[in-house]
Amino acid sequence: MELMTGELAKRAGVNVETLRFYERKGLLPAPPRRVSGYRRYPADSVRRIRFIKRAQELGFTLAEISELLCLRVRAGTTPADVRGRAERKLADVRRKIKDLKAIERALRELTASCSGRGPLDDCPILNHLEEEI
Repeated sequence: MELMTGELAKRAGVNVETLRFYERKGLLPAPPRRVSGYRRYPADSVRRIRFIKRAQELGFTLAEISELLCLRVRAGTTPADVRGRAERKLADVRRKIKDLKAIERALRELTASCSGRGPLDDCPILNHLEEEI
């Protein structure tokens, strides 16, 4: 079974522009145009798009998703290869969380130091941002 662009987008839960974007990024192979001018995608394209969307929800970049898609079809790939990619992403997420917690602490301290009153020249937040590092 083949699907036209609008039907594929609907079944995959994305819009047509998302399909075109994935094609431009090389994540979704662009099917050839039929004599009628319409494109018809293979039915398994729905599964591929859902894979891409779920990977994005887990924080994978488009480049990382492309690598994961390649792993699925590359001869000799093992589940350990896929797990390694997921472990690297997990480590990256943990680093980002640590960085965000540090930013949160700094902002909490800055906002606590500011009464929200007085002359703007005495604003501790603006003064902190202007300090030399």
